[in-house]
Amino acid sequence: MGRVTSSSNPAQLVIMAAGIGSRFGGVKQLAGVGREGEAFLDFSINDALAVGFGSIVLIVRAEIEADVRRHMTQRHPDIDIAYVRQDDLGPARDKPWGTTHAVLSAREVIHSPFAVINADDYYGPQTFALAATELQQLGPGRAANIAFELGKTVPPRGAVTRAVVQIESDHFTGLVETEGCERVEDGSLVAGGVAVTEDTPVSMNFWCFHPSILGDFQRQWDSFLEAHAGDAKAEAQLPTMVNDLIAGAALRVAVVSSPETWIGITNPEDLELARLALAAR
Repeated sequence: MGRVTSSSNPAQLVIMAAGIGSRFGGVKQLAGVGREGEAFLDFSINDALAVGFGSIVLIVRAEIEADVRRHMTQRHPDIDIAYVRQDDLGPARDKPWGTTHAVLSAREVIHSPFAVINADDYYGPQTFALAATELQQLGPGRAANIAFELGKTVPPRGAVTRAVVQIESDHFTGLVETEGCERVEDGSLVAGGVAVTEDTPVSMNFWCFHPSILGDFQRQWDSFLEAHAGDAKAEAQLPTMVNDLIAGAALRVAVVSSPETWIGITNPEDLELARLALAAR
């Protein structure tokens, strides 16, 4: 079975909020960026519910679960949220095992087509509208990556690393981690020292999946763990697992372009820039 015309169950939004945030120096998932102290995940939840998502899944880690629950109770008292601790799955380790592992930790509460996002990114309401439409059409063996235009993800000053989306016949074929994505003095855009167009597609970790993919992820995770159980730094990441499924002809991934401007925070100094960017919208 491939693409279908509708889904019997409302889509779920799975928010990965278990990151350590070592470079940020705190729980950046809850950092206040909005005029009223909203965190990025508050905007994501509101945007998703506004376009018909049916439920929210929050992936946390044990040490911040109480803080996240308290924040959600204050900000979203009427929303039924499923909480999952990523560190409950697999061997204990200080560093999380990666984004595929994060999604698998929520396997028991995922029962519908679902979108996966980062807690500390702002994706914009149009992005969620596009995802909601895409999720209604997903069947087994199909997924989607909501891509952003590179020019709408780089800061006014300074270089960043972005995952440039590779496309063939309108479908996702992989990502190329590209350093040195920045604006030069004349305002043009370069990536890795090479001039690129403003609309060069990049992935900001917004994925749309059919729940049947969880079986594939489980098999991949089992193999990964067998090979890397003693490696304190190895991570089972979604792009790698998706690429492997594509290579094995088990998955086709559509690329959906968002017109939104992405906003995110990595370092403490990014916080004020994010607040200013949100306030200007």
